[in-house]
Amino acid sequence: MTKLPLIALVGALAMAGCAPMNADTATASDPAPAAATAAPADTAMAPAGNNPMVGGAAMVATKTIVENASAAPNLTTLVAALKAAGLVETLSGPGPFTVFAPTNDAFARLAPGTVDTLLKPENKASLVKVLTYHVVPGNVGSEQLKTMITTGGGTATLTTVEGSTLTARMEGAAISVTDVNGTKSYIETPDVRQSNGVVHVVNGVVVPKLG
Repeated sequence: MTKLPLIALVGALAMAGCAPMNADTATASDPAPAAATAAPADTAMAPAGNNPMVGGAAMVATKTIVENASAAPNLTTLVAALKAAGLVETLSGPGPFTVFAPTNDAFARLAPGTVDTLLKPENKASLVKVLTYHVVPGNVGSEQLKTMITTGGGTATLTTVEGSTLTARMEGAAISVTDVNGTKSYIETPDVRQSNGVVHVVNGVVVPKLG
């Protein structure tokens, strides 16, 4: 298991992204993006009454964020991180919470050893900060987010549970969220309804300032 000092961990997390591909020209045959910030080709909502599937697994709107995430095969790293951070009980509570949930691929794009280092008990405080930076209080669906972006003149500022902000923008049909370090992530699957909030599956890991 690779061991990284905290300052290296911060740098590895902060530099996870690069320029997005053009969402307007992407097709279903395009290869999977190598960067955390590649815009998804299709961020359309599921038909009314149908919760989107995540990783091929059905998401049940009457179950909690943790219950649904635990059923999604592409969110196993996130679930392991929630357990290591002691946040399972919190995200199983009444909320409501809006969670920008990074996929396994999003975590895998980080520098080698970064996830292992974050999961170490001595780095629990940093892990909690990173994970709670992906959570916004309340129930913010994609349409509300788009309205906030329009009302804000092209950007919407979201204050996270961690205390720092994320900046949301529209880029074509895609919604991006940018962290305080300038690292950008895109919503791949929006509006996955939960009994205690809503999950937007994202293709990158956003990071607050870590001391």
